[in-house]
Order: sequence, then C-alpha cells, then structure tokens
Amino acid sequence: MDGAPPLEPGLALLRLLQLASPSLPIGGFSYSQALESVVDDGTVHDAASTTAWIGDVLDLVVAEGEAPVTWRLLDSAACRDWRRFEHWNDWFRASRETAELRAETEQMGGSLARLASDLDLLDAVALQAARRCAPLSLPASFALAACGFRISAVPALTAYLWVWLENQTMAAIKSVPLGQLAAQRMLKELATRIPPAVVRARTIADAEVMSFAPGLALASARHETQYSRLFRS
Repeated sequence: MDGAPPLEPGLALLRLLQLASPSLPIGGFSYSQALESVVDDGTVHDAASTTAWIGDVLDLVVAEGEAPVTWRLLDSAACRDWRRFEHWNDWFRASRETAELRAETEQMGGSLARLASDLDLLDAVALQAARRCAPLSLPASFALAACGFRISAVPALTAYLWVWLENQTMAAIKSVPLGQLAAQRMLKELATRIPPAVVRARTIADAEVMSFAPGLALASARHETQYSRLFRS
C-alpha cells in the first residue's frame, strides 16, 4: 500500500511463506504444465530425465519469459503503473501457446485475485485495476497479492519461481513417479538456478522478453487429449 511502513523482518518472512505455501487454495497442485505428457511418451522416465526436463523449462522458458513478466508486474503494481501492469498481463496471457496453459494461468490468477480480495490485501485502486485487467494471469495476481502483503519484489519473484519449481516436482512425484528423496535431491539441485533467473528477469530488456518453446507447447497440446491423466487440462 502507498505510504505504508516496511514490515518487521520476521513478519515479512512469514507473509512471504504464506504467499508461497503449497496450501494456498488456488489449485496449483492440479496442473503439470505438460510434464504428464512427456512422462506418457517416455521422454521423462526417471530422476535424471525429470531433472533435465524441468531444468530446461526453468532456464529456457521461465527465466526468459514468465520470470521477466512477473518482475515487471511486481514493479508496476508497486509503482501503481496500471497501464504498464495491464500491458504485461495481456502479454503473458497472449503468450500461452495452448488452451490448457491459458486456462491454467487464468484459473489460478482468478482464484488468487479473489483470495487477495477476501484477505483485504487490495485497496480500492488495486481492486479497480484488477477488474479492468480481467482475466488476470497468475503472475499478475501474484504481483497484486505480494504488493498487498508488502513483500518487496526480489523475494517475491524468488518465491514465485520456487513455487513453480516445487509444483513441478510434486507433479513428477505423482506421474513419473519419483520417490521423496529423489524429489528433494532435484529441488536441492535446481533451486541453485533460481537466483540467476531472478537476475535475468531484472536485467533483460523488454524487447528480449520471449515465450518460444515449441516442444513444451506440443507436449501441452498432446496432454489436452491424453487418454489417461492425473492432471487437469
């Protein structure tokens, strides 16, 4: 909120943990972001191939597109630049290559926006902006919630990427399947890639932000008609 004093460090950490919690009721557990499709076709079949797939998506897709967009949305919400906020929300929605990827970000974004409103995290101006930008993507709603919780942009983006990584790992546990120890090893390894992704998001030029992942898009499209699925499409 404008003019609000900074949070005491302990409370700031707790707010961050709440926003990044897997118990947040927005439905993240129900999506695999095409991981289930590449498990079905055999591309991903063990801990090594799972780590390679998720790591490549993080480095080549999320770090080049979703993370920079989330950074810009966090900055726009903090600065109350709602025109810029609307632009990057629209950009992200338009960048979703398949029906399921777009439905995912809009469903989770809408759920998080309603939760933020119910928790009184959005003032009247932010609520008006959210309604004007609807449907909200997940990065846009996350930015509004982080701003309402008075979480600064760098830890907020770090948490966003951690949530993405943890959700992918949980999907791998169910679909590959992976054991808990293998999953924790994967989280330990891949978490080291998040800080460079945050730096990349903060330094990449607007014109270089991209979402070009034909392999991921094709896997997502195949998942929409996959015969047997654990995850939502």
